[in-house]
Amino acid sequence: MRRPASQQETALTRMVHRILLGLVVVVSILLLILWRSDNPRLERLRLTVADALLPSMSWFSEPMQFASAMTKDYRNFFDVYNQNRELRREIQRLRAWRDTARQLEEENAQLRALNNVRLAVRSTFVTGDIVADSGGPFLQSALVNVGARDGVIDGSAAVDGNGLVGRVVGVGEHATRLLLLTDFSSRVPVAIQPSGLSAILSGDGTTAPLIEFLESPDEVSPGDLVRTSGDGGVFPPDLPVGRLIVVPGGTWRVALAADFARLEFVRVLRYTPDIRIDRPGGLIISRPEREGPAPPAADGG
Repeated sequence: MRRPASQQETALTRMVHRILLGLVVVVSILLLILWRSDNPRLERLRLTVADALLPSMSWFSEPMQFASAMTKDYRNFFDVYNQNRELRREIQRLRAWRDTARQLEEENAQLRALNNVRLAVRSTFVTGDIVADSGGPFLQSALVNVGARDGVIDGSAAVDGNGLVGRVVGVGEHATRLLLLTDFSSRVPVAIQPSGLSAILSGDGTTAPLIEFLESPDEVSPGDLVRTSGDGGVFPPDLPVGRLIVVPGGTWRVALAADFARLEFVRVLRYTPDIRIDRPGGLIISRPEREGPAPPAADGG
């Protein structure tokens, strides 16, 4: 029985595929042997074949590189598109938060106006570089390149990015001397949170100053936050100082928040609280001044 023409074509196609596959395998094996052999003649043959195929390979590789670059650009474009879409969503969320913040600010201002609330004076600051350090066992101070021309006054507080550093003890026209918290003569009134107890931070030449005059030591614990209390009007209140630590013997000290080992820049605060009282109250009667000399006493008899 004779096979149909379609079956004969299918068998012929399979035979051609097998022959081509066999030729590819044989050529691949020959190329592998040719490329891996150390024979000098084969080396010259390899170089000849490479020189002959190099122009065509470069012609073929350029479109491939172009296609690869296009694919990479498309991926980058797609990534940028996704990032742009996420940024637009984030901007929308931030705008919503901004509107909420504005509403809360307006409500806060209205409530302050209704209750006649007067806020504390906000302090400004000037930033300077530490140009000299007089560190020693008994004197720990620093020289900053800002002075009276920048609005610095004697007693101003100095902070870094983390917390209180010290206070101004000398002001020149172009320079200022700071007394650091670790100096023996440094005394700073502080408040311990959350208990609210008041104490004095006393420098003793170490990196962890002492806590003195603490009324109820049982009400504080290691890790409590130490801030300036604002007593005396020298330092603004609520400046971060550090956290409480306890050393062997039960002595309370403060691990300072400021990084004194890498202290390069400081901010000198320009803070002048308006807390002066220049007249007595209505319940206090001032003594009247005498207009003239007292009359002489009459003699008896």
